[in-house]
Order: sequence, then structure tokens, then C-alpha cells
Amino acid sequence: LSLMSHLLCCPQLEGLCSFLQLSTCPEPFLVRFCSWLLALTPDLSYTSAAILAEQLFLRRVLSLTQPPSRHLMAALTSFCSKYSPPFCRVLVAAVLREPGEGAEQTKLVCELVEECLEPHSVQLVLSQVLEVPLSEKLLPVLQAVLGRQVRGPSCPTGFLADSSSAGARTSSSTHLLGPFQEVLPPELLDLLVLTLCRQAPAFATSLNYAQLVTATLTVYQSQVS
Repeated sequence: LSLMSHLLCCPQLEGLCSFLQLSTCPEPFLVRFCSWLLALTPDLSYTSAAILAEQLFLRRVLSLTQPPSRHLMAALTSFCSKYSPPFCRVLVAAVLREPGEGAEQTKLVCELVEECLEPHSVQLVLSQVLEVPLSEKLLPVLQAVLGRQVRGPSCPTGFLADSSSAGARTSSSTHLLGPFQEVLPPELLDLLVLTLCRQAPAFATSLNYAQLVTATLTVYQSQVS
């Protein structure tokens, strides 16, 4: 394993991924490959993990026109369990920049935020959203960030055994008004509030925006003046 870890950290990693056709390999193999990655010692470098996130998932996620298969979700959650920062930097950033509705991609990001990402990665997602022009497409992502549950992140351990998991995703809006368990850093909260205030005229008729503002003011009323 240590030898393979060294190979995956080499400058020719992209060429190796291309040679192995990782971007188009069958999804069951993708699950096994990600499980194997988690067992590597030492851990992959940030750069290597980012390259693998791009090679393994970017094309698959951006081409989604329906909910991801259980194998793809299992691979995603497995990879995120150990390498969520580089994953967010590569894949979430690409989804946020993608033009158009991107409904399935947005739902996927929301699910990963709600179920898998650690608090620091959730904050990273929020900062990424606030770096791009706010749109109706991105409001559910903000809702997901603000709707983290009491239990915190919980990648499902029995995911592979549940063939219906991929189609059983719930709307992030159902958690919108739940209790906040992960307090945002003051500077990130200030940026969120400032963004919501500046964008108010553009979302005058948006129910999702109104719910988002209400939730923010309700939970952070002592910090928001």
C-alpha cells in the first residue's frame, strides 16, 4: 500500500488516471477503488486527492440528469469521509460555477453537506457559495449549510446494502428551521448576512430566499443587528 501511495503522489498522477480510465470506469469498480484509497498509508497529499477527485467524479457529477446511482453515492461518500477539503475545492466549486439549473448537481451537493461533510468542509462550501453571484440555484445549498442536524455529519455505513438510498434523498428545506448545531465563525456569518442584504432586491419574490433570511435571523438573532 505504501508503494501505491507513493505512485499516486507522483507528478504523473493525471497520466496514470488517464491510463487506468478512472473517469469512465464502471461504478462498482469506483466504489472498490475509493475503499482502497482509504486504506493507503500514508494519506494522499492535498494535491493528489484533488487530482483524484477531479478524475474520479467531475465528469460523472456534471453529466448527471437524474439522481446518482447507489454505487456513485457510495463512492462519493467514501472519498468525502477522508478527503473532503480537496473534494470541495474541485467538485463543489465546479458545480457552483456550472451555468444553468443543474438541479441534480445541486441536490447532490446539498445531500453531501447534510450527511457527510465535516464542519470545516461545510464552512468551506459556504465560503465558496458566497464567492459567486447568488442565484436561486444556490439557495438550497445555503439552506443545507444552515440546516445541519443534531447528529452532525453521518455518512451511511450501510449504504451499499440499501438499493433505494440514491432515490430517497430529502429536500434540504425540510431541515431549514431545525436547530443549528455548528455555529458559523463570525467573519463567515457577517459575509452571509451582508450577501443576503445586498441580494434582497433580486429575490423579492423568492420563497426560498425569504425562508433562508428568516432562518438566519431566527438562529443568529443575538449576532445580527
